[in-house]
Amino acid sequence: MQTHDNNIRLAQARALMETDHAVPAGLVAPAIAESWRRCLAAGLDPQRPPKIERLTSTSLEHRRRAHDDVRRLARSEMQALHQQLGAENFVLALAAPDGLLLDSLVGESHRAEIEGMGIIAGTIWQERTLGTNALGTATALSRRITVRGAEHFFANHNRLTCIASPIFAPDHSLAGVLDASCAAAAYAPRARAMVAFAAAEIEARLFRLSHASRRVIALHGRAEFLDTAYAGLLALDEQDRIIAANDQARFMLAGLPDPAGSKWGDLFEAPFSLRPGLIGALNDRTGSRYHARLVSQPETSTPRPTRKALEPSGVNHVITQDPAARAALDMAGRAAQRGLPVLIRGETGTGKEVAARFAHLASGRTGKFVAVNCAAIPPELMAAELFGHAEGAFTGARRGGAVGLAVQADGGTLFLDEIGDLPLGLQAALLRFLDDFSVRPVGGTASRVVDILLLNATNVDLEAAIAAGRFRADLYYRLTAAQITLPRLADRSDFNLIAERLMADLAPSMVLSKEALVQLRQHEWPGNIRQLRNVLARLALGERQIISAADIIALLPARANDLSEHGQSVLRDVQSQQIAATMGAVGGNVSAAARKLGVSRNTIYRALGRRISRNCPN
Repeated sequence: MQTHDNNIRLAQARALMETDHAVPAGLVAPAIAESWRRCLAAGLDPQRPPKIERLTSTSLEHRRRAHDDVRRLARSEMQALHQQLGAENFVLALAAPDGLLLDSLVGESHRAEIEGMGIIAGTIWQERTLGTNALGTATALSRRITVRGAEHFFANHNRLTCIASPIFAPDHSLAGVLDASCAAAAYAPRARAMVAFAAAEIEARLFRLSHASRRVIALHGRAEFLDTAYAGLLALDEQDRIIAANDQARFMLAGLPDPAGSKWGDLFEAPFSLRPGLIGALNDRTGSRYHARLVSQPETSTPRPTRKALEPSGVNHVITQDPAARAALDMAGRAAQRGLPVLIRGETGTGKEVAARFAHLASGRTGKFVAVNCAAIPPELMAAELFGHAEGAFTGARRGGAVGLAVQADGGTLFLDEIGDLPLGLQAALLRFLDDFSVRPVGGTASRVVDILLLNATNVDLEAAIAAGRFRADLYYRLTAAQITLPRLADRSDFNLIAERLMADLAPSMVLSKEALVQLRQHEWPGNIRQLRNVLARLALGERQIISAADIIALLPARANDLSEHGQSVLRDVQSQQIAATMGAVGGNVSAAARKLGVSRNTIYRALGRRISRNCPN
């Protein structure tokens, strides 16, 4: 009844606004009424919606570079939020402080409709030009707002409900706006809290990035909230003086001197004694008690790692000075602690298995970490490898049978790498397994329930695979309770640290000079961290103690992005010819060719597709 009455009042207010350009008090929410009045004062006519401005691609890229930090930090949070809200119901957008839409995420089934409404990167959503809209009005007010249906100033936006939350930089200036829009009928109140929390997560990451050269402490009354947006954050200088505090920290320490500019002892009873990675206890001067952790510290204060600290199975092997990589791993860790499946996306060589091992460690599980390369196991043997088999179940079955990898991972983690290469028949079997985590061996009759954390990784565009019928949509949604995307090596701000750690691992007596690091940094690294490690491994075979720029130039004489379009085409042709020759040698068996070449089946299919397209007449 209340909703019906609200709709009647909104319709009355809208009729008056459109015909008389008047906004009576009491018929709509005050924030909406004030926005309508600002729009009318700016000369906007609710009956004449303006054409939406859009920047050229060159101008957009220039503007994006100016906001690169917030874009990188927001990317993984937006992907996770898109899935949580419902990728087919919501479109997510990130805007600059002036309303320029920098990035958007939209389901393919609604892309044409959404882009037709102008919700596309490069458009400018300001209240003074496009009327009352959540993104533009949140930008104008620097506060959260929801604009539902007919509350929009222009009627052509009335079928949408939009939720916007500002993202503030550590200096409290506006860094951007996060917006989620859906059909008015699909709106659910919980979405407001989810958008606000996502914006707060991005703000926390901006704080850490802005104070990367300082020690940053997270504090909260409950230890499980130290890695969330609810944690208070404090940045300290070398003299234990607090130089910055986020809003959560100011709220927690209310009644004490302003944290920014205060000495540690002005706020807390004991001297600073937190150690990296360990949770400690703090008592403030009013007697309140907190859990606290040193979440980042200057790279220069970190001792040079030893070979023992770089064991691949250890959490210290994960280098996460880059904010985007840190945010991705934090999300994977939080999801793993809750037992949620995680999809790890990223280009070849970005460290997807390292991220999976990190999530396994973060989960606290005591069982094994069992990794499966779905592209390396013949399709006809995949079910038996995953779920085990009874003796004599098929030709070549092991004597006595086998328990299978899922059972080996009981109490631990099952990591399915190259999940995009899983055959459709196995996708159906995996979907059934996820219903109750019950394992029945091939050829067997008895079932066993296992307790596993399921992690998955791919560099395949699963959405495109779904559209092409190569991947099941229902399985995709089951596997993506949380999603992370690992940044390319070329995009990472901690490139130098990665190179130095890898070099120390490969040859502890060798050091990369600053000039060598500059030369390495200039390359595109299409193979990412794996390719960099292989290059450094070749350098480690030499006898020099200090690697110079000349050594790098001799090994990598041309940058990857210096290749001409013709040169790239020639390279692809050579690869395709090699694949075609291997296919001939194995009688056309794609799986056998993939194993022989050490690539995925999708790589084979793409190469064969290029040859077919070139050989087909127009």
